[in-house]
Amino acid sequence: MKIFIIPNLSKKNCEEYVVKACKVLDENGCTVLLENQYKSIFSGIGNASFDTEENCFVDCDVVVAVGGDGTILKCAINSAKKNKAVLGINCGRLGFMASLEHSQIEDLAKLVKGEYRLTKRILIKAEITDKDGKISKFRALNDVVVSKSDNCKIADFEVSRNGQVVSSLRADGIIFSTPTGSSAYSMSAGGPIIEPEMDCIEFTQICPHSLFARTTIFGTNGVITAKCHTTTGASTNVVVDGNRVYQMTENDVLTITKSSLSVGIIDINGDSFFESVNKKLMQPLKDLSGGGSR
Repeated sequence: MKIFIIPNLSKKNCEEYVVKACKVLDENGCTVLLENQYKSIFSGIGNASFDTEENCFVDCDVVVAVGGDGTILKCAINSAKKNKAVLGINCGRLGFMASLEHSQIEDLAKLVKGEYRLTKRILIKAEITDKDGKISKFRALNDVVVSKSDNCKIADFEVSRNGQVVSSLRADGIIFSTPTGSSAYSMSAGGPIIEPEMDCIEFTQICPHSLFARTTIFGTNGVITAKCHTTTGASTNVVVDGNRVYQMTENDVLTITKSSLSVGIIDINGDSFFESVNKKLMQPLKDLSGGGSR
């Protein structure tokens, strides 16, 4: 079995956890794949092999992300393209998407034995069409956010589904999230938590100037479009899975649909989704160990 490990070495003790993971996998007859950039750090550790990121994705059986939720998000799209499942080891603060805490690395042996549950998570596709017809394309496992930039004082958003306007409002921004992303920014903006294996797209407003604005849940068989009307010369930021990717102006149109790709997330210890909600979201942050969530 070949395991591609993607570490986030900016996380405290991540290097130590990668070494421990390599040892456990080596003891269970696995080959560990790492990118060439880590050769000087991890060479000589167990049965490790080094190659380009592309070749590692192609050759591996499973991707293991060692970091926080952001680390998992960063490798999820490439994993989906190569039809590789992802297992997260948390060495951040929340680690809501991670299957294992850093104290549970020994349980990687269950991965080799096939003792795990695989869930499929949908991705959403975002396409932005400018006034000249040029299309910029992105995919998200968590969410696509459109929010006011520093030069924008007022933003009016118009959201339609299959050509019919469903919301026209003034707000600081709007969020389109997958069920996986419903426990992230959308939840903080007042949206509901959705079971991650459901097939839907969540639309939540950020600080709407309305007494009646509510989150809307869309089916995935339609086409959602969003336009933003701003003050002259102003723009809005489009952020995909936490990364700012586009400056959207009044002439741009954002289209949201379900992607044809999905990503498999591995759950080793069988913690139910709601057990994770209770354990990681229903307690004060001071009780959560580690550093930042990404």
